[in-house]
Amino acid sequence: MNTSTHRYVPQQVVEDACEWAIMHGVAFRQSDNTARHCPFSIAPMSIERMVYEQLKMVTPLIAKLISHVSEDHDFLHDSLIDVAKAEPFFGRLMALHQEAHGESGNRLKPARQPLLLMRTDFMDDRQHGAKVIEFNGIAAGMAPFGQRATQLHQFLQYQWSSVYRDWLEDESATPADNVGMEQLALGIATAANKVKMHFNDEGKPTFLMVVQKNEDNVYDQHLLEVELQKLGIRTVRRTFEQLSTQLSSGENQRLMLDGIGGLDVVYLRAGYQYMDYFAPELNEPNCCHTLSQTRVFMEQHFVAMNATISQQLATSKSMQMLLTIMPAQDYIRWGLTLEEATLVKSVLADMKPVNVETIAWFNSSANQNEWVLKNQGEGGGHCVFGADIKATLSQMPEEEYDAWALMQRLYPHEREKPTIAVRDAKQTIVSDLVSEIGLFSVHYQGEPVTEFDGYAGYLIRSKPASENEGGIHSGMGILDSLVLID
Repeated sequence: MNTSTHRYVPQQVVEDACEWAIMHGVAFRQSDNTARHCPFSIAPMSIERMVYEQLKMVTPLIAKLISHVSEDHDFLHDSLIDVAKAEPFFGRLMALHQEAHGESGNRLKPARQPLLLMRTDFMDDRQHGAKVIEFNGIAAGMAPFGQRATQLHQFLQYQWSSVYRDWLEDESATPADNVGMEQLALGIATAANKVKMHFNDEGKPTFLMVVQKNEDNVYDQHLLEVELQKLGIRTVRRTFEQLSTQLSSGENQRLMLDGIGGLDVVYLRAGYQYMDYFAPELNEPNCCHTLSQTRVFMEQHFVAMNATISQQLATSKSMQMLLTIMPAQDYIRWGLTLEEATLVKSVLADMKPVNVETIAWFNSSANQNEWVLKNQGEGGGHCVFGADIKATLSQMPEEEYDAWALMQRLYPHEREKPTIAVRDAKQTIVSDLVSEIGLFSVHYQGEPVTEFDGYAGYLIRSKPASENEGGIHSGMGILDSLVLID
């Protein structure tokens, strides 16, 4: 990590900020049930207002495209069948999709109502401008942390204005509003109320969050639940394991939960990896069968759901590659105008399939630092960079090629001024900070359901440029926020 000769901030500032973070739920739960604050920057990153406005405009269009692609079941199956053969977990998802939707030519219409809560992650490349890194359609969390990071910087600006200004890149910059927590909750509540009206039930609509066992990232989840409770929604949390014995069918395909009653929204914060379906005590001959069947069971009921199995497939790296490769006019079949399609295409970074021809090209003539090799995994730790790509490709069996893709490597602007990163109440000066910009969107049955045409706030994660893994949770990332410059 590069450091600078820039002075540190008074420890009192750090302590105030850390206590504010803990008090406002910007934390991870520890194994002993204490809380540790999320790492954060002492001042926000700046972005040109024009770039920010473009991202706010294009992100709901990407979500609209994904919403329609995810309901085009023949296209999903035909496009991704080779990936399913190359990657076991993806194969399981495809099998579940077939079970829920039937075979091509004899499609079933599962009763679930698609609610797409999506985070589209961008980097503002020095040369090519802002480009998509990936789509997140399952467990796309941390909107509450995004909003809280904005509020934390507002707190520092108010309480410690001279310190805040010291570390700001441009004193004329203005904070970008961030109401991700409220807008996500509004979108979910809108869907919940519609499902509740469909059944003409008494009482509050009920929201189920499917969570991982012993998870540490619970405060972000609880912050969203608090916002939903403010809107009159009852919230409950269960693991797949609990749900495997607690769900049942009510009248008219109503999804029922033992001791609770009818469910209106199901939001998966688990289900993106094999481990989420693994229950060793079930001693299954076919690993993960019971818990993954729970997911199919939910889809067979009239309930607003994120992520549907088809949404998870439609936001995969392989689908991102297919959409990147196809011409803009092909998007028109999924409800976009040519103008909208062209705008979406303009922010998609180049991608290439892994095959014999691509590998030969990569080894002979590619600039290897301009590419990153990605598999289908969600979260950090699924990318190969630089010289390691050649070695990985040379050892990869041909039957695994379809599980991987090459993507243009993005080199975002480094912050012009050093900044302070605060982790475990200790400060470090970072002189090469770069940022990833995640924009949230909410669509229900393909239609936007926020006050901003589907847009629902942002999450900024920054990291030293020298670090490849930028996760707040698993990498060297820190929470951040945005200020706009004209």
